[in-house]
Amino acid sequence: MKQDIHPTYQPVVFMDTTTGFKFLSGSTRSSNETTEWEDGNTYPMIRVEITSDSHPFYTGRQKFQQADGRIARFEKKYGKK
Repeated sequence: MKQDIHPTYQPVVFMDTTTGFKFLSGSTRSSNETTEWEDGNTYPMIRVEITSDSHPFYTGRQKFQQADGRIARFEKKYGKK
């Protein structure tokens, strides 16, 4: 691999701005804002709008619509006699 062309990969804390949920992960992103993690070390913190803690699909608040087939849509549109 070529030297000095790759971004630095480091541990970063991501924080969900809606719920306050935090998790530690590796990333090439950096931030001027830092936070102290449970292990006592200080890591850069990146704020994100949606995580698995607040996304409707993972929390069970997402509503699914029934996907009708072609025949059901035809009968609904023109009526079954």
